[in-house]
Amino acid sequence: MSLTGAIQIARSALTTSQLGLQLASQNLANLANPAYTRQMSLLESIRGQASDKFQPGRGVQIRAIQRQIDNALQARLRNGISDEQAATQKLQVASELESVLNELTGYDLSSELNEFFSSWSEAANLVNSDSVVVEQGDRLASFMRELRADLTTLRDRIESDIDAAVQGADAKLDEIAQLNGAIAVAGPGNASANALRDRRDELVNELSAMMDVSVVEDPQGNYDVFVGSVPVVLGGLSRGLEIERVPDGDHLSVRVRVSEDQSPIEISSGSIGGLLDSRNGVVDDTIDRLDTLAGQLVFEVNKRHSVGTNSNGLRSVRAGTQVAAEDLTRAFNSGENTTFSDLPYAAENGGFFVEVTNTVTGATTRVRIEVDLDGLTDAGVPGTEDDTTPQQIAEALNAVSGLTARFNSDGKLQVSAASGLRFRFAEDSSGVLAVLGVNSYFTGTDASSIAISDQLLEDPTRLMLGTIEGDQYVENAIALSMVDLQDVALTALGGLSVQGHWSSAVQHVGVESSSARTLSEAASVVRESLEAQRASVSGVSADEESINLLNHQQQYQGAARVIALADEMLQTLLSIV
Repeated sequence: MSLTGAIQIARSALTTSQLGLQLASQNLANLANPAYTRQMSLLESIRGQASDKFQPGRGVQIRAIQRQIDNALQARLRNGISDEQAATQKLQVASELESVLNELTGYDLSSELNEFFSSWSEAANLVNSDSVVVEQGDRLASFMRELRADLTTLRDRIESDIDAAVQGADAKLDEIAQLNGAIAVAGPGNASANALRDRRDELVNELSAMMDVSVVEDPQGNYDVFVGSVPVVLGGLSRGLEIERVPDGDHLSVRVRVSEDQSPIEISSGSIGGLLDSRNGVVDDTIDRLDTLAGQLVFEVNKRHSVGTNSNGLRSVRAGTQVAAEDLTRAFNSGENTTFSDLPYAAENGGFFVEVTNTVTGATTRVRIEVDLDGLTDAGVPGTEDDTTPQQIAEALNAVSGLTARFNSDGKLQVSAASGLRFRFAEDSSGVLAVLGVNSYFTGTDASSIAISDQLLEDPTRLMLGTIEGDQYVENAIALSMVDLQDVALTALGGLSVQGHWSSAVQHVGVESSSARTLSEAASVVRESLEAQRASVSGVSADEESINLLNHQQQYQGAARVIALADEMLQTLLSIV
């Protein structure tokens, strides 16, 4: 052991304290940087030479500079961020949906339905209110179309947000891949790349806010990023993300897939997951329920109004449904009959009566028109070959004495009575008159197309309030039937009434909103707790760094004192020599 050895030991202490000072300065400089991970130096003693058994060592050195990070805690934090963002997006969409529905405000669909049925109630009391009933039906149809348009606008806005979020996520994947390459070049133990690692962790956290991701770090320090079991980043390669719109029944579902091989990925969390779940879930569900309600309202009202009449009967009617020429000879229930197969309602096995009355003599002829839609052939096997076609309905009506019935060039059924005769329909158990649009009140098939009949708008006196029951004309029977409709349980509406079906839809949105609010609040608490835990591990403490600065200062001063004493001793030795 020599004085030179003591100087070398002190020199190592000086170097170590200088690096420690730089490290503490770097930590303090990033005190307010939430993305920064505190760095610490790992010191180790330099062993002495084995040949000198009295040498205690050769000083101290920094073995490595590493970030203080708990990878398991980071993974939990990412999950917490994803869950919070998903719940937040669901809450936002549900709140916007509630705002669009605007229930319990007096300007909502429930109120419009009440007003519609109330107008029929007044008509049932034989109040001169034909124009009011027509006007209220037109107002209801207009309200449903506007509501459907608002819901579609909300869905389009969500789709735009999904597109933007996926593009943003794709850009982050590219940057993560680039950082992987730069970190790999620097090497696993290179402290100069710690800033790049912090930026990469920040990007992964930002990506977690968009989708649920998991990270696997390889020996070279690269992050492989997965969504579920599908890799989206492998080392320095980003596989990319893109939007896919897939036909799902009558509408399109939005999905996300990998650009490289078009493999679909299931995003269940994050803002994208929340938007996808809301768009494909509660928003589409509400639109479907509204369309179902509108379609069944059209059918049920028309089914009642089609057999309506006044005391004088009808001179002629022109149906509203345009039947394609090739479908005239195809059964109503044939899958090849495109005019009727896509309707949300259908005619069924049954029939209806048509009465022809001589206005001079009062003589009445009553004929039953059979409608065979049992889905069986004459041989008793499944098939629609022998079931009733639109043309057969026209031919059966045309065969009634005093009536002329045919499909015009525009594909619409026209029924007319001879001079001095009047006719009316009654007791249609098949619904075929409503399907053909005979004497209809509404037109359209869903909430986007529902409208009041043009013939009624032009002439409200064509509104039919009475009908034939048995052999008696009941002046307000149709109006009473319309009033009863609001409480009738309909199979097509899941056994609910018109009002009940819409109330169920509104309640479903309310439940979704309440659930999303609860989940959002709970997820926020979890995320804040995890961030606090991360800060305790990876965050910078000003007090702790101040203590480190004092330690490094004392270390430096002590090492400098050793060098000064060794130098003094050397000078003494040299003066003796």
